[in-house]
Amino acid sequence: MPVSPRFSLISTTAFSGGAITTKLPAAAPMVIECSSRPQKKATAHHQKTRPKKTQPWDIRRKPTLYPPMPTLPPEWSFATDESVSGQPASAPASESDA
Repeated sequence: MPVSPRFSLISTTAFSGGAITTKLPAAAPMVIECSSRPQKKATAHHQKTRPKKTQPWDIRRKPTLYPPMPTLPPEWSFATDESVSGQPASAPASESDA
């Protein structure tokens, strides 16, 4: 965050021998210097230095073709009485038959 310089009153003497009061900066003003060799930021650097295809066989190369994926099983299925107890729902088990 840049801060504006503070000014203070400083008395100086001129060649005529009198005191002159002027406003001069108490601190040096903020100076922005440019870099002589600026570096690229992340995306610009990656775009400039990415590997490039130079060989004709590599330029003509197409993406690999894979067989299509099989269909996935349904994510939701309804629970029936057969799947819960392992017996059909029409023939209930009783202990007296045994």
